[in-house]
Amino acid sequence: MLDPQTVVAIADELAAAERDRSTVPRLTARHPGMTVEDAYAVQNEWRRRGIAAGRRLVGRKIGLTSKVMQNATGISEPDYGAIFADAVFENGSVIEHSRFSNVRIEVELAFVLAEPLQGPDVTVFDVLRATDYVVPALEILTSRLELPGRTIVDNISDNAAFGGLVYGGNPVRVGDVDLRWVSALLYRNEVIEESGVAAAVLNHPATGVAWLANKLAVHGDRLGAGEIILAGSFTRPMWVEKGDTVLADFRELGTITCRFS
Repeated sequence: MLDPQTVVAIADELAAAERDRSTVPRLTARHPGMTVEDAYAVQNEWRRRGIAAGRRLVGRKIGLTSKVMQNATGISEPDYGAIFADAVFENGSVIEHSRFSNVRIEVELAFVLAEPLQGPDVTVFDVLRATDYVVPALEILTSRLELPGRTIVDNISDNAAFGGLVYGGNPVRVGDVDLRWVSALLYRNEVIEESGVAAAVLNHPATGVAWLANKLAVHGDRLGAGEIILAGSFTRPMWVEKGDTVLADFRELGTITCRFS
């Protein structure tokens, strides 16, 4: 386990990288004994600082829940990160590309909770009962750590690579659509780059939310009513550059679009 001073020093380094919109060398290359619990300690320090500075926590993201994402990153287990209100964008937003580093887009479903969820032993059915509605979403990935060779420890420390969230389209109740078969086409500049089906996320996107509730219980935390939970990507991450327009077509659930200025 890392000592508290080292955890704070790493959080300082990542905060500076976020402020300067830069990247720093991988943590596991410099702290080879660093564990998953150390990584969550770093992330919690980052989150604590954000809240102390007046940022408002509005949800969580789950990452690496599908085989396509695990294969794309070389990481074989899920992780999670925090979502602050100032990182949530409305459908159709123009977003500053240089706000992020190594910018990529993922296609997801977002669960908005009507009731809290607290593990252990939360099931998919508990998640469905607690969900107010589900809405299409795009996750913007960023990286404050260099990308090649990243491990789960690096990713968790980096707030699970979360940069921002764009959501919109048509909100649906969980009983009104088969969430496993929600599909999406992802366009960049009017060309289809990726496509996928939500069942790629652990066979049902609500499974990821149940995993998160149970994982948070281990860390003495829970999911609150009103939180937005990004359930995980069912496409590979798509790189975007300055000037790119992104559109995701979720068929009956509508479309989401944004442009990177």
